[in-house]
Amino acid sequence: MTSELLLSSLKLIMPELILALGAMVLLMIGAFAGRKSGQTIVGLAVFLLIAAFGALFWAGEGTAFGGSLVFNDFTLFMQALALIGAALSMILSVGHEEPEYLDRFEFPVLMLLSTTGMLLMTSANDMLAFYMGLELMSLPLYVIAAINRDSLRSTEAGLKYFVLGSLSSGMLLYGISLVYGFTGNIGFGPVAAAISAGETGLGFIFGMVFVLAGITFKISAVPFHMWTPDVYEGAPTPVTAFFASAPKVAAMAIIVRLLTEAFGPAADEWRQVVVFIAIASMVLGAFAAIGQRNIKRLMAYSSITHMGYALVGLAADSEAGVKGVALYMAIYLFTTLGVFAIIMAMRLKEGGNVENIDDLAGLSTTKPVMAVVLTALMFSLAGVPPLAGFFGKYFVFLAAIDAKLYTLAIIGIVSSVVACFYYLRVIKVMWFDEPTVEFSRVAGELRFVFGISGLFAIGYLLFGGALNDAAEAAAAALF
Repeated sequence: MTSELLLSSLKLIMPELILALGAMVLLMIGAFAGRKSGQTIVGLAVFLLIAAFGALFWAGEGTAFGGSLVFNDFTLFMQALALIGAALSMILSVGHEEPEYLDRFEFPVLMLLSTTGMLLMTSANDMLAFYMGLELMSLPLYVIAAINRDSLRSTEAGLKYFVLGSLSSGMLLYGISLVYGFTGNIGFGPVAAAISAGETGLGFIFGMVFVLAGITFKISAVPFHMWTPDVYEGAPTPVTAFFASAPKVAAMAIIVRLLTEAFGPAADEWRQVVVFIAIASMVLGAFAAIGQRNIKRLMAYSSITHMGYALVGLAADSEAGVKGVALYMAIYLFTTLGVFAIIMAMRLKEGGNVENIDDLAGLSTTKPVMAVVLTALMFSLAGVPPLAGFFGKYFVFLAAIDAKLYTLAIIGIVSSVVACFYYLRVIKVMWFDEPTVEFSRVAGELRFVFGISGLFAIGYLLFGGALNDAAEAAAAALF
């Protein structure tokens, strides 16, 4: 590689370099300054994420390191979402009044390294870069899930996530080896060319299925969802908010890129797998959430359901479908982070956080602004017009109908109606039940995050056109 190519590649990965080098510097600061540097390092980490976000628009488009990484409008859109999700999650950790070891300097450093992996995975253009990005994203997540060592629930959550994540990585590697063995390539473009030329066999189909199984674990789609409720409940709430936002965006981005660019000519084969996963996720998530009383577990099953909705758009295998997926992930990111900000605000005056849905009783009288925002976010997650969530579902279901996947669209709409039950139950508890507890003053960081989310959900009609155009440009980059 010539010096000119190296410099152009380094320019393209400037956001990743900012995060990786910044994380190393913060690690040194924390190591020498000790625990008293925790809040300072969190502030610096947020600054690094903002700097990386700005660098996205300066780095430009192209391919880096011999085509291993590709940067286009789709990469830009999904990387921007991942950085926004990471930054808002970091801000939430500041507003969390029970540190649960989150005041340690290691926590923001691990989040930065995980975000670096997300950016690399989103821009991956071959199997090796994809796997390296995935593992760089995942390894810090295993640690921060169990960062509260004094909590049995947190330790159990980290152990479950690590064991099942290791299993999924093994399946993914086995799938990649089969794909390479039957196509002779690891680059997404050459793999697609080999499929088009008919140079693959039945072994390639098995490899593709194993690759899909390994990566769908990261978005907690059925049947690879078993870790989600326990990890969401057991991990510290800011960590859960991070799990539910940025990694889901990055994982969905690489799924879209894999299926459209690498496995595109085998669409008839992978569509069957995606349709099954989408239906199973929508149905199980909708019905399993009905009996949940813990709001973090409720959000875990809600997340499973929403990943199913996003996969409906992907199953269409069209530009409109990919646009719907990109738009859906943006809306999901903001609404989910807003809900978790309110969960963190459920702190009793006498101390201690609560997580039961019944503890929200009478919130409309004790914290009316918070009740209004949570109501808007719940209606948005349910897909009630004219809130943001309605438009996310509209575009993915419309893409499925255009692709003549009528059964998939109908099942999605029915499961969405079922899911309305548990969202409406939260609203009913807030507005019609008598208060049982009184929450303490809400931290400014939490108000900032759920304020942004509420404005996003309610005011989507005002700025949704710009986001829609950005999602359309992102989809066009893959077709």
